[in-house]
Amino acid sequence: MIRAIWTATTGMKAQQLNIDIISNNLANVNTTGFKRSRADFQDLIYQSLKNAGTPSSAVSEEPTGIQVGLGVKPAAVQKIFSQGDYLQTQNELDLAIEGEGFFQVLKPNGEISYTRAGAFKINSEGEIVTSDGYPMEPSITIPSDTLGISVGSDGIVSVIQAEQSAATEVGTIELVKFTNPSGLKSIGKNLYLPTDASGDEITGTPGEEGFGTITQGFLEMSNVSVVEEMVNMIIAQRAYEINSKAIQAADDMLQMANNLRR
Repeated sequence: MIRAIWTATTGMKAQQLNIDIISNNLANVNTTGFKRSRADFQDLIYQSLKNAGTPSSAVSEEPTGIQVGLGVKPAAVQKIFSQGDYLQTQNELDLAIEGEGFFQVLKPNGEISYTRAGAFKINSEGEIVTSDGYPMEPSITIPSDTLGISVGSDGIVSVIQAEQSAATEVGTIELVKFTNPSGLKSIGKNLYLPTDASGDEITGTPGEEGFGTITQGFLEMSNVSVVEEMVNMIIAQRAYEINSKAIQAADDMLQMANNLRR
């Protein structure tokens, strides 16, 4: 009975983590460029009471053994980098990546971070920056007399300036991809950092060598499906409930054993 209590406890802890992850997914259902997470679980070690293949007589052996599992543990929390829906905004600095790739952003400490959120702005110096004021890398500066901004699917940024009829190219947006994007480290603010698991960044031009293209005037929304998350929440809640009942049943059995009289 004691073993059953501890085993069911691991199940309740696992579902607590599962609900934490589902809650974060739902909280970010309207976050631009957000990628949902999923918890993966593994069973724990097994206690072998009888090994399979043990001789049962001189000419026979046990076909199966007796193994009792000791519960469950979290194995990983994986980011799912499937494409989110697109929202048309008509804002010329709203950019969406259609396909693989990340925008590069320069943090104040000099680190390069990566994002799928393309809600860019212009700061007082004319630089294209994120909502937190982090400049795009490589830096692109928009002239102060700009009347209109055009971003091509290949990342070329052009502007129409006052008293000029032809567009002037002011920079090119470069994208980065990773062998294992699920290995990236989330640091908040829609930003990721590379890790040993993600592999080194691969820089390229939008639309070439497997990189996605850039679409101006659109934002990539969160890839969270509310219906799917609600179903997962119900399943996690029921799993938590049944594990709590297993603890209660083991406790009742233990109480009966304690109340035995000669």
